[in-house]
Amino acid sequence: MAVEEEGLRVFQSVRIKIGEAKNLPSYPGPTKMRDCYCTVNLDQEEVFRTKIVEKSLCPFYGEDFYCEIPRTFRHLSFYIFDRDVFRRDSIIGKVAIRKEDLQKYHNRDTWFQLQHVDADSEVQGKVHLELRLSEVITDTGAVCHKLATRSEAKKTKVKKKTNNPQFDEVFYFEVTRPCSYSRKSHFDFEEEDVDKLEIRVDLWNASNLKFGDEFLGELRIPLKVLQQSSCYEAWYFLQPRDNGKSPKPDDLGSLRLNVVYTEDHVFSSDYYSPLRDLLLKSADVEPVSASAAHILGEVCREKQEAAVPLVRLLLHYGCVVPFISAIASAEVKRTQDPNTIFRGNSLASKCIDETMKLAGMHYLQVTLKPVIEEICQSHRPCEIDPVKLKDGENLENNMENLRQYVDRIFTIITKSGVSCPTVMCDIFFSLREAAAKRFQDDLDVRYTAVSSFIFLRFFAPAILSPSLFQLTPHHTDLQTSRTLTLISKTIQTLGSLSKSKSASFKESYMATFYEFFNEQKYADAVKNFLDLISSSGRSDPRSIEQPILLKEGFMIKRAQGRKRFGMKNFKKRWFRLTNHEFTYQKSKGDQPLCCIPIENILAVERLEEESFRMKNMFQVIQPERALYIQANNCVEARDWIDVLTKVSQRNQQRLSVYHPAAYLNGHWLCCRASSDMAAGCSPCTGGLPANIQLDIDGDRETERIYSLFSSYMGKLEKMQEACGSRSVYDGPEQEEYSTFLIDDPQETYKTLRQVITSVVALEQEHAQHRRDKFKKTRYGSQEHPIGDKSFQNYIRQQSEVSTHSM
Repeated sequence: MAVEEEGLRVFQSVRIKIGEAKNLPSYPGPTKMRDCYCTVNLDQEEVFRTKIVEKSLCPFYGEDFYCEIPRTFRHLSFYIFDRDVFRRDSIIGKVAIRKEDLQKYHNRDTWFQLQHVDADSEVQGKVHLELRLSEVITDTGAVCHKLATRSEAKKTKVKKKTNNPQFDEVFYFEVTRPCSYSRKSHFDFEEEDVDKLEIRVDLWNASNLKFGDEFLGELRIPLKVLQQSSCYEAWYFLQPRDNGKSPKPDDLGSLRLNVVYTEDHVFSSDYYSPLRDLLLKSADVEPVSASAAHILGEVCREKQEAAVPLVRLLLHYGCVVPFISAIASAEVKRTQDPNTIFRGNSLASKCIDETMKLAGMHYLQVTLKPVIEEICQSHRPCEIDPVKLKDGENLENNMENLRQYVDRIFTIITKSGVSCPTVMCDIFFSLREAAAKRFQDDLDVRYTAVSSFIFLRFFAPAILSPSLFQLTPHHTDLQTSRTLTLISKTIQTLGSLSKSKSASFKESYMATFYEFFNEQKYADAVKNFLDLISSSGRSDPRSIEQPILLKEGFMIKRAQGRKRFGMKNFKKRWFRLTNHEFTYQKSKGDQPLCCIPIENILAVERLEEESFRMKNMFQVIQPERALYIQANNCVEARDWIDVLTKVSQRNQQRLSVYHPAAYLNGHWLCCRASSDMAAGCSPCTGGLPANIQLDIDGDRETERIYSLFSSYMGKLEKMQEACGSRSVYDGPEQEEYSTFLIDDPQETYKTLRQVITSVVALEQEHAQHRRDKFKKTRYGSQEHPIGDKSFQNYIRQQSEVSTHSM
């Protein structure tokens, strides 16, 4: 979800690896150990929580989290919590990274010291304040000799049950001034006196408990803001309270993080036409190494950073298969040994990996998720290394448990060919044909070219690390992880079709275990599966009869059909969405209490917060009523809205208008219409692609590719020089040019010139937009409150740019 700015959309996303904590303070008890988990927060809103690591002062989490950020934020924070024997959670410490500092730690492992957390420092929100200086002459005409203000506190009324209180109250404070007063439209204060005066505003959450009110934040405004005008109004960010106490010096330990924050500023589609057209015609360029897409892979430091936006763009426009076929065919022609085919980290390999990850995610859900969940829940012992056996375990029983798991997963995979996504099958067909044509004497290469991807880079990694493929919510425990490692190794070897499989294992116990599978039926099953997914003449996949689970989790719902407000109407329920229906039940595994067929979902929209004074609410609109749901946080709400919208996009009766607020007490809160069947009063938000697998914004991906080209402009220019050198000189090549793959210098130079022209044009558009934004932006507005250091830095940078450009 983009934050709209004038003339463009701003997309924010963050990818986080939560590594480990170390040297946490010991628990004040006999065991000294703690049970800790870590949360990720946007400001103070929790958006992710790791699993609990028990009995450790150096807990290893190893968890990954990615989200699109649907709103503005100031801090990305991480809190370490300890859960005691009574299941009470207490905060050990936190790491808070300001938004403007995120680039300092971009994509590198960093240890952060944990900081103390106290109520005075945990503040968020903003306040609008207006100050007015009025001239008042007393009845006696007496004027004090010094400028002074009485020190007194004044309090507003309490605004109940709201996160956005509107006070609209006026308070008067007496200010006197020197005798040497000449009448003006405003007071002309002396600087040394004004510096001593300030207005302080504290915000509190009123509480009926004996512990007192909760501090929410403060702001301090010096009266010198009235020097230029007798009336001053602005928005301010609430600040922590300065209570004069210095933070405790105790060492709370540290936390290892890797944070990748991305902010994409995306123009309308026509801005990207020249660069996008160059990229989309890459498959037709001869040779393909002279194409814009291939050049992107050549200049990027890592092929992966080029492959991610490139594949997404080409998938969006239906061009990924011809491009991958072209670069894969070129790579096969350069390969000398069939045993090393597609074994390197080439652009072709990375693009195929990324395509499988995008197009094959639901394929993995259908094939592997049920059995992976069973393995995680059953905890059957499967250790087959005699050295690692626990007391009471039997090696033969463990081998039998492992063999059953491997057999079951192997059968599921080899019988799933009909469900393999079409785009993957088309790519596998091109790999098979290119390999068979290049190595005509090797009859197995047509299989190994495909199995090196589908087994080695798709199924085996998903079994090994199921959380990275959304098959489990968290990393598995140590015993389950070990079981999945052994299964992954065996499945990978079964799929490789190598002739000396026992010798491929370094561990003797794995070679012994593999004897169970030294039968021809396993090799035949693999070949039949590979034939099916790489056959050009195969029929279209049958529609999958079994439902595909898209999303599930606890949320709070309001009873349907209730027309009056009441907290008893809100219940916590387990929600489950498949491609067939949307249901909820009391707990996971119970019978559904309500079932909404997908074809009955007419719209999915956010619900205004004021409807029930609850945040993160959305509505699932049906023909006769709406289901009101509250998600746990803003990221989860956006995810549910997106996936519900995608899966219901093709419904013929979808609405074009809706009510953004609830129907309560006999009328709609938004438009005051009295009929509960009245037509909506606001247009529905823009539709999303119906394909639930591929939700891609082509302009955003082109913007990312532009950013890569822009950051590697030096390499583009070096590559131009290399093309010129090769065109006129046939001798030994300079070392700085040898890293580039250039088959046709003239054609490559032509493409490079077009790419650089397109990139420079976009750079100029971005620079102009920044200048225009700077001119229109007002510091102290609701969008840019005073106290935002990142915006202050932006103002200073733009001022410098304006000065240099004059």
